Amino acid sequence: MAGTARARQETEREIADFLSIGPMQVAELDLGAARDGGATLRPGPGSPPVTAGEVFVLVRRAGRPVGTLTGRVPEGTDPVAVLTELAGEPGTEAVPGPVPAADPPSASVVVATRERVGRLARALDSLLAQDHPDFEVVVVDNAPVTDATRELIEREYGERVRYVREPVPGLAVAHNRGLGVVRGEVTAFTDDDVVADPRWLAELTTPFAADPGLGCATGLILPARLRTPAQVLLESHGGFAKGFTARTYDPADPPADEPLFPFTAGRFGSGAGMAFRTAVLREVGGFDPATGAGTPARGGDDLYGFVRVLAHGHRLHYTPSALVWHHHRETWRDLETQAFGYGAGLTAYLTAVLVNRPALLPAFLARLPGGLARARALTAVRAGRGAARVPGGHDARTHPWPRRLSRLQRRGMLYGPLGYLRARRALRTAGREEER
Repeated sequence: MAGTARARQETEREIADFLSIGPMQVAELDLGAARDGGATLRPGPGSPPVTAGEVFVLVRRAGRPVGTLTGRVPEGTDPVAVLTELAGEPGTEAVPGPVPAADPPSASVVVATRERVGRLARALDSLLAQDHPDFEVVVVDNAPVTDATRELIEREYGERVRYVREPVPGLAVAHNRGLGVVRGEVTAFTDDDVVADPRWLAELTTPFAADPGLGCATGLILPARLRTPAQVLLESHGGFAKGFTARTYDPADPPADEPLFPFTAGRFGSGAGMAFRTAVLREVGGFDPATGAGTPARGGDDLYGFVRVLAHGHRLHYTPSALVWHHHRETWRDLETQAFGYGAGLTAYLTAVLVNRPALLPAFLARLPGGLARARALTAVRAGRGAARVPGGHDARTHPWPRRLSRLQRRGMLYGPLGYLRARRALRTAGREEER
């Protein structure tokens, strides 16, 4: 009883600290092509112009993302001058990658959604504005309870967006439905709560033209808004970003700094911004339908896809030039659900990989000790440190990570294999009912 009371008091203190976190503005600062090229500042998608206060800034050079910084704009000062000075500290400038020379292959963008027409419309508007010469957009309406999504597509988008209905719930099921109807050489997936940068699709798909052995590509994900404590806390611990250095993962040449490769799939990217060579993803069987949001497994569908492609000998490329702005969850309750779901999705996807490809079991067991150590590190309470002030900096950890969220993630990890098996059983039951 005493332990329960202490845990409750600790959670109450953590929530009080959480509620004290203030909002931040989101902006983009382009330093131009050279130091004397002049900087331009614009608000993030859907945000008002920058004023005095705390600001989270994406730093670009000649349009290309090179890093992030956080800073305070004092009252009565010029935001452009203040933020440019922060971005221009000696020795902190990040170097952008080479500009793609090849033309991007034909592409299909699949967006799975369920009863979120307001967010979907915002995402579709950004997708239809992509700077890509040959692409289509496919919306998969997953287990809808109303006709709102279909009516939105028909009323506002017509032939510019293809509508597909998938009655079985689950993100992986919806993605597989989209994979079955796409026409593009490359299939990109994103969520209905993002705003895609105009160059997102071209940057994400062009690497496939340059590398015939490339099976998957992922991109950069940054926060569209930081208005609530939950959004600021998540982003101060890195959010969904994977850094500002392009990198290729090759199963024929495992990275020396990734001893758990390829089972550290969370390092490769996230489902809100990923693309696969269509033939390769079909070859490996698509996503496991018993993974992903909307199933008892809670998540892991994207991680499963990454590992399956790598396990079949294809390369995976991460590029920070392929940017989407993500609308993070907004409340403490959302973070609790997310923490448990991330833990569950992690072990669910590992279970799925081993169930579907048992030949990977020896490699997995050889890496298991390191994997357990990494899992403990991932879910440990993270020590706070100073705010990032340099381009390329991220994961500032300005605010301490609540112990309750770490505990929930560990509980999710214990639950994940059971959740996956429950999802498989539910799919078998649904299949038998359809046969009757």
